[in-house]
Amino acid sequence: MADTTQHAEASPTITSPLEQLAEAHRVGTTFKGWDGKPARVAPETLVTVLAALGVDAASDAAIARALEDVEAGPWSSVLPAVVVVRQRDVDPVLLHVPAGAEVEFWAVDEDGIHYTGTVAEATETRTVDGQDLERRHGTLPHALPLGWHTLHAVVDGQQSSCTFVVTPDRLSTTAALMDHRTWGLMAQLYSVRSSASWGIGDLADLGGLAQAAAAQGGGFVLVNPLHAAEPVPPVEPSPYLPTTRRYFHPLYLRIEDIPEYARLDDAARARIGDLAARFTGANTATDLLDRDSSYAAKLEALELVFAVERPAQRQHDFDAYRAHQGQGLADFALWSALAETLAPGAPEWHDVGRPGSPGAREFAERHAARIEFHEWLQWLVDEQLQEAQLEATGAGMSIGVVHDLAVGVHPSGADAWALQDVLAAGISVGAPPDMFNQHGQDWSQPPWHPERLAESGYAAFRDMLRNILRHAGGIRVDHILGLFRLWWIPQGAQPGGGAYVYYDHKALIGILALEAERAGAIVVGEDLGVFEPGVQEYLAERGIFGTSILWFEQDEDGPLPPEAYRKGCLTTVTVHDLPPSAGYLAGEHVLLREKLGLLSRPVEEEQAEDRATQEKFLELLRQRGLLEGEAPGVQETVEALHALIAQTPSVLLGVALADAVGERRTQNQPGTNDEYPNWRIPLADAEGKAVLVEDLAGNQRFASLIAALGVPATEGATGPIA
Repeated sequence: MADTTQHAEASPTITSPLEQLAEAHRVGTTFKGWDGKPARVAPETLVTVLAALGVDAASDAAIARALEDVEAGPWSSVLPAVVVVRQRDVDPVLLHVPAGAEVEFWAVDEDGIHYTGTVAEATETRTVDGQDLERRHGTLPHALPLGWHTLHAVVDGQQSSCTFVVTPDRLSTTAALMDHRTWGLMAQLYSVRSSASWGIGDLADLGGLAQAAAAQGGGFVLVNPLHAAEPVPPVEPSPYLPTTRRYFHPLYLRIEDIPEYARLDDAARARIGDLAARFTGANTATDLLDRDSSYAAKLEALELVFAVERPAQRQHDFDAYRAHQGQGLADFALWSALAETLAPGAPEWHDVGRPGSPGAREFAERHAARIEFHEWLQWLVDEQLQEAQLEATGAGMSIGVVHDLAVGVHPSGADAWALQDVLAAGISVGAPPDMFNQHGQDWSQPPWHPERLAESGYAAFRDMLRNILRHAGGIRVDHILGLFRLWWIPQGAQPGGGAYVYYDHKALIGILALEAERAGAIVVGEDLGVFEPGVQEYLAERGIFGTSILWFEQDEDGPLPPEAYRKGCLTTVTVHDLPPSAGYLAGEHVLLREKLGLLSRPVEEEQAEDRATQEKFLELLRQRGLLEGEAPGVQETVEALHALIAQTPSVLLGVALADAVGERRTQNQPGTNDEYPNWRIPLADAEGKAVLVEDLAGNQRFASLIAALGVPATEGATGPIA
């Protein structure tokens, strides 16, 4: 296997051949139960998970054969499926060749430059299927540049090749920020409207938000995942359950900023004006957001703009974008055209088949214009994302827009269809039982298949990162621990009936660092929750920023002192899965969970513990001279909490826009779906009045909170880092 490092939760005594086989394929046989004690994975779970990995463990004989295959596996091909290395740590490549064979070995980099290697004498021999084989070490004489290269080997006239990825030892963008502090806004973009929005925050609003933060010295603006949802309403409200992670949601387009809008005839422009006018009141409403109405109106307007003939240069740019995106864009657009007319799981999906199948090609030919429409939408989003990033850096931001990467995708979405060759079937991702949820969690998302992803040269993972970072200053990776291991739940099983599957984290983190390095972007990993020893240290070594949330930074003695926080970290007071700080201080998270039936003990006990915990933080504020009096005001307390995180060594500080304007309502309540209107809360102030993007420049509460951070403007906004 690619990485045989033993993981912390592996059973110290593997007693059965089934468990031996599971461990050989990096499937954990134990996990920590909700009570904190080791629990063993059920044998039937191991059999099912191994089957999803393509390993037959249904009988003792099958297990014995599979264990033999594990031993013989690396000897079955001349070169590994893929080789991912750090630039200064290029180990020899293992070659498996017939005994006594003549071997040539070389690499070709992205510019076509050849690097001729040498092949040492055999270090080990083995007979596999009656053939005598040798293991030899191939060594390249020079360090290759960063990038995606190709290894070649010719053995007795037969050529083999594989992808060879050279990744940075450590992100240089991180090093560039370690000597000065930068703060930024964190916002749910859809909730942040302006007077020109169509009821939902859009990419023009993102540019305005970045300018408002830059005017106060901010260096970045971190937004929710902008991944694409369903191509037509109704759309999934959660930005963390998208149909694809590579492409973006056209809901965020500003119609009036599309160049062809100026070429509309009077009737079409009047119609779009009528559509926009419907949302004038919605922009200042504070009840629930209505994505579906906004998206339906925008799609009607986009159809009118799409019908406008594009000038030659614009058509050339569109064609160039399509060529650059290649098959990935074509597959996504084809799925979008299919999903407009076919319900998820409808029998017709079987008739269409897989990407590239005769049925898919036939559908694409019949619906070429519709596919072009969806490709055009992505081009427009790409242009407006570029404009937002240019506005951010042009206003002085050192980083600019930071995108959020969701953990996975919808099981009936575009990626699940187009990338089925590198996703595991019959499996969903979740979390094992813990003290907060004794039944575990099922997120209904298919995971990467670790071996098939590696065999593909990690192309889908690379392309996803590359497109997100195309016009960005950074990326936040939600649940970055998923690049180390994921909790796999067999279809039909309870969330607790799963097992951890371990990934080649060195390869995945290396590729993440490579694509960020080439984009001149930073990487923030959401490394909260249960993780193994050494994970945070490894991420820091590669230049990946960690995450600290004030309320979570405590031990049995109480809150950690600010000096104990990490330097290479994005530190914030709150996060989107908690109420804004004003609501948190009022205990609204406890009341909401009690209302929704999510508490496992009496609400009075929960409230008493919450008040006691908060009091420890308030006492720390008093000790530090940040809060005075026994009954300070809410705004004063919120500002003191932000002043406290400013005393940490963390070089990135995040300010929730909701905190900056006094919002109290929870954006997302984990463990709920329809029980609470997650991801549908518009931005409002402490009095319940909508806050528009253009209001931020004169918002005194906003300015006062930023002042409490005490970060000089020259630190927050110093111009682009790359």
